[in-house]
Amino acid sequence: MSTELQGKTIAFLCAPEGTEQVELTEPWKAVEAAGGRPRLVSTESGRIQAFDHLDKGDTFPVDTTVDVSGHEEFDALVLPGGVANPDFLRTKPGAVAFARSFFDAGKPVAAICHAPWTLIEADVVRGRTMTSWPSLRTDLRNAGATWVDEEVKVCEDGPNVLVTSPKPDDLKAFGQATIEAFRG
Repeated sequence: MSTELQGKTIAFLCAPEGTEQVELTEPWKAVEAAGGRPRLVSTESGRIQAFDHLDKGDTFPVDTTVDVSGHEEFDALVLPGGVANPDFLRTKPGAVAFARSFFDAGKPVAAICHAPWTLIEADVVRGRTMTSWPSLRTDLRNAGATWVDEEVKVCEDGPNVLVTSPKPDDLKAFGQATIEAFRG
């Protein structure tokens, strides 16, 4: 185990249902392997139901909720994807405010797949260069971002470092770029 993230606590923001499991578990493992402390944040307490595409996956215990915790407790934020996860989160003002607060505080954020939907709702993508699942390209452009078709994109043109990747096939590169950005 490395110590790149020793002493750092990383928030993983997920809806109660619909998170793409591998987009939660692989970055979580990368944070742990780098010596960081991942914590699952949701809009409700209890457990979240993850998915493997359209099939139910495992459940995971929620550590805290957006109405109890703020960015002050964390050093960085990971937004896993899945279609339903960010679509739900972008309808919850507390989740949107939680995500936006990391940008306001200048803390690094990593988002994969459909997760940028939450960032669009938070109005933090304007002027940023990012990637995502291809179907979000127009949404991101309409929100003022520059969309690129890359395995991973690290954007430092803004108040914080923003790491994005389009799909589960990119998780290795996403994890490496995320750890590098979170290391500070």
